[in-house]
Amino acid sequence: MSHIAIYPGAFDPIHCGHMDIATRAASIFDKLVVAVYDQPAKDLLFIIEERVALAHQALKDLPNVRVVPYSGLTVEFARQVGAQAIVRGLRVAWDFELEYQMALTNRQLAPEIESVCLITRQTHAFLSSSIVKEIALLGGDVNGMVAPHVASALEAKRRQRDKNQEPVPLFSLRD
Repeated sequence: MSHIAIYPGAFDPIHCGHMDIATRAASIFDKLVVAVYDQPAKDLLFIIEERVALAHQALKDLPNVRVVPYSGLTVEFARQVGAQAIVRGLRVAWDFELEYQMALTNRQLAPEIESVCLITRQTHAFLSSSIVKEIALLGGDVNGMVAPHVASALEAKRRQRDKNQEPVPLFSLRD
């Protein structure tokens, strides 16, 4: 029997923390489906096709990983691909509370699907897509936080926003 897991997220954009969790999950499961959610309740910088392409390029060296878009309930998508587990990454205590609640909800909806949480490596604990986007859109250096092709894509978005005089959403200055 093949053990399949999904690793769902917005991946807007994929960063080194995501890549680390995917790499480690790919070593645990026979197949890993990186599931890029099409319409999360977030301000997106990249459209779904861009997010899938960036994640695919970032994970192309992992032969048992497939990157696909999805919509709807995560547990329903897991069932569609025959997954027995949903992989999530934990960085900070707040992540645990949210993931714990989601795991209990998913268990209620699909008791046959397990939730597997992997603790991020300490070197990636500060990373979030929101922080990476803010740094990049303000002209900061995101090398070491994202793969080179993602840094290039972020730079292109920064230039486009500058040209259009679009404001940069600041995630670090919350009320």
